[in-house]
Amino acid sequence: MVVSADPPAPVLTYAEAVSRLRFAQKPKAQTPAYLRFVNRRLGGYLAAASFVRGWTPNRLTAISAALSLVGVIAVMLVEPSWWLGILVSVALLAGFAFDSADGQLARLRGGGSPVGEWLDHVVDAVKSCLLHSAVAISAYRFVPDLSGWVLLLPLVFLTAYVALAFGSMLRDQLLRAQAGGRPAETGDSLVRGLLLLPVDYGTLGLAFLLLGAPRVFLVVYGILALLNVLFDLRLLVRTFRQLSAV
Repeated sequence: MVVSADPPAPVLTYAEAVSRLRFAQKPKAQTPAYLRFVNRRLGGYLAAASFVRGWTPNRLTAISAALSLVGVIAVMLVEPSWWLGILVSVALLAGFAFDSADGQLARLRGGGSPVGEWLDHVVDAVKSCLLHSAVAISAYRFVPDLSGWVLLLPLVFLTAYVALAFGSMLRDQLLRAQAGGRPAETGDSLVRGLLLLPVDYGTLGLAFLLLGAPRVFLVVYGILALLNVLFDLRLLVRTFRQLSAV
């Protein structure tokens, strides 16, 4: 009996891979501006280069985790300075770019796997927990005469992230199941993307550029935490109404 082998993966140049990715992007609706215009583009370049080299999406996920961990450890262990802020911001944003690249590489290779998607979400959750914990540790260690309530900001920010991430993912799953598996596209809007910048991980990564002025950084960090809470409240109310109407 002759067993047919799987067809070989297509051989693409870097330019061909970049071109193909233009037609294999996630929906633009409800996408923050940095993620849409900067991070996905950087991720596409990384995905195309990785495809040509024969790398796997899980390798890119591991690189993303490693870069993010470098930034987190630096925040926890090193006294804040301007050079540290640049290092941390670059590490976090590079990790974010690789986080976008793994999914795009999976689409270039013909589709992702359940274990790859699971690993990606696990890394995202651990990364965010560690990053906000690192901010609390840094503030406690290196900012003198700091009011105790300021140390609650990372807890507030982390709670807002968990509610936003899991609330929106579960909402999308429930609405998709109700719609027979079709994604719920709500329309493309540049204004909406700009309004969503406070909940964009890229905005948080850029905020670490202010780490050389710790108190200024904490003010900006606190504003982002407050805005994330407000977005959460809006999401929860809107989602409750959406699911109640199903």
